[in-house]
Order: sequence, then C-alpha cells, then structure tokens
Amino acid sequence: MNTSRKKHSAAFKAQVAIEAIRELETLSELSKRFGVHPHMISLWKREFLSRSPEIFSTKAPDQEAEKREKALFEKIGRLEIEMDFCKRASEKLGTLKPSKK
Repeated sequence: MNTSRKKHSAAFKAQVAIEAIRELETLSELSKRFGVHPHMISLWKREFLSRSPEIFSTKAPDQEAEKREKALFEKIGRLEIEMDFCKRASEKLGTLKPSKK
C-alpha cells in the first residue's frame, strides 16, 4: 500500500487544536471527525498552548510591516526632493551639466 503524508495548513491545525482544547469531544472523536491521528491532535494542542504567549507578546507582523513601509516611502520622498534640489543647485553653480528630460 502506497500512502503519502498529508500536509495540513496552519489554519486547519489551529482549528483542530482549539477543538481539542475545548474538550467537548474525546481525541478519538476528533480524530474521526478531522481524519487525523489522535497523537497528532495532542501534539498540535501542546504546541498551540506552548506558543500562545507569543501572540500577545508581539504586534501583528502586518501592522509592523505597514509602519516600516510607510516610513520608507516617506524617506524616499524626502531623499528625492533633496536630490532634485541638489541637482538644480549644482546646475546653477555650473558644477553639473543640465540633465535632459
């Protein structure tokens, strides 16, 4: 019999772990419902509980990424304005040839 390992998404694992934490059903009942071995459910539950403090200790990565991106775009804008100013000043002083646009 040739069987391949199933790869479950993080969302699926979280859903199964939450159901196991609720303890409304036994591990064997959850195993039948989700089609996963009870040992895997126990591992996912243990990992979910051990890593849950990380959720509250850091900000969401999307918010941090948005803040960094916004700051970088602002910096790019300032630098472009400064560069244009320096180019025009250099052209007036004759140290730089006028750029052709």
